[in-house]
Amino acid sequence: MKRILILLLFMPLMIVNAQKIGEMAPEKPPEDFPDQAWGLDILIGDGGFGLGTFYRHTITSDFTGFADFSISEYKDNREFEYYDYFGRPIVIGKESRILFLPVNFGVQYRLFKNILTSNLRPYISAAAGPNIFVTTPYFKEFFNSFAYAKAKYSLGGYIGFGANFGISKSNLVGINVRYYYAHLFGDGINTLSNTPPRKNISSFYLTLTIGSMYD
Repeated sequence: MKRILILLLFMPLMIVNAQKIGEMAPEKPPEDFPDQAWGLDILIGDGGFGLGTFYRHTITSDFTGFADFSISEYKDNREFEYYDYFGRPIVIGKESRILFLPVNFGVQYRLFKNILTSNLRPYISAAAGPNIFVTTPYFKEFFNSFAYAKAKYSLGGYIGFGANFGISKSNLVGINVRYYYAHLFGDGINTLSNTPPRKNISSFYLTLTIGSMYD
């Protein structure tokens, strides 16, 4: 028993001495990536799919400025979709199809740069800019309905959280979640009959980013 107590007493000193034998490898500095990037955004939102494009330019090691543009379908959260006998979707009382076309200018802030490896580069982002909502009659066939298209204008933006992956200096791959908000000017948009027009519109989007980086 006495030998066990002596061993337990001196064990911390043995561990400390053992750690001093070897030297810890120096931390690898964060990777430097090209200053510019452009590419494609694939959006999945409440209303369906969308496509967009972007341009980014590094301001400092933490901040990146960007501009982006996208086109996606918007659906009112008050809509209820049914299917007829032939499997065709029907939304009772729906008056308009809506395409959402935002142009945004913003900034990204990189998170945990000195903690995480460059394989994972998380960031938060915020952007604002003019938005266009294109409405077409719901009761018309999709392509023919564009002959009756009307444009509504708004000011909006989004906040987001995402990350870029990999250490390639030429290919950019990332994913992010965005919350969009827009305030329409004028009378708003009539999406459903017997409901007031929408003047404030919000939506969540999951965005997959694929692009190229260059100096």
